[in-house]
Amino acid sequence: MPVPAELKTVAVIGNGIIGHGVAQVFAMAGRKVVMIGRSEASLAAAVEKIGAGLQAFRAHGLLDEAGARAAAARVSTATDLGRAGGAELVIEAVTEELALKHRIFEQLDQICAPPVVLASSSGQPASALVARVKRRERVVAAHFWYPPQLIPLVEVCAGPETDPAVVPWVCAELKAAGKQPVVIDKEVPGFIGNRLQFALLREAWALWASGAASAEAIDAVVRHSFGRRLAVTGPIESADVGGLDTMVAFARFLDPTLDTSKEPPKALDDLVAAGHRGLPSGRGVYDWKKRDGKALLDARMAELFRWLAADRGG
Repeated sequence: MPVPAELKTVAVIGNGIIGHGVAQVFAMAGRKVVMIGRSEASLAAAVEKIGAGLQAFRAHGLLDEAGARAAAARVSTATDLGRAGGAELVIEAVTEELALKHRIFEQLDQICAPPVVLASSSGQPASALVARVKRRERVVAAHFWYPPQLIPLVEVCAGPETDPAVVPWVCAELKAAGKQPVVIDKEVPGFIGNRLQFALLREAWALWASGAASAEAIDAVVRHSFGRRLAVTGPIESADVGGLDTMVAFARFLDPTLDTSKEPPKALDDLVAAGHRGLPSGRGVYDWKKRDGKALLDARMAELFRWLAADRGG
């Protein structure tokens, strides 16, 4: 399948926490962006968030005022899905409701003439999205991480019917937009990042629920040990650096004791059932009424900006 000769316009379907961030990424990269949402009110809120995001880049010295104004001017909004027809790349970023995604991809397949590429920024594999799509060769997964404007990674994964030309084209355009695309060779649930993230979370939750250590202690262990190394050496690199003979021997000792539960601990279900959803509700595993959640999020955001500046040689 031929891919677009040039990427001039990106259509982003959905304007939530991922959608507006993806729109900002491509607007900063010089592309026109049409952000398509359900209502004018939600789109207006998303535009405000993009404006705030651009000013945050300016405050951290990663964008000047002229650049921020130019990026903001490249973003337009619409409630009509038909506006996606003028784009070369369409990125779906709606809520994780598979029936909704099926309807959207069916409509996009009719609206967007080839060689327009249809991508999903969610954690769903391409093969899960094409039940009602006729031209399946142009559908691909491009999984952005939150917040998309600050996290470099985009996991790119073809479906079994995706044309071989699509993934290299998408990766090239993502690199041009300043992202770090990583190709996933085979569809697996959750791709790679979420599988690794939830493997760690499962063990952390199991240790907390069993009374092995407090949540504070478990989080401190990660922050003050291998958490500092992982941004430099990934898990497989770290094992190679440490020596495979040592690591394999220790794995034989430790692996049989690791949690293999198929469900989260009951203590987590009990918290959720009681309405304790974590920071959004004021209580989860932690009592957020006793902690400064905003300060924690601000510190995390500052660290993400620090890494982004380092990536750019700043």
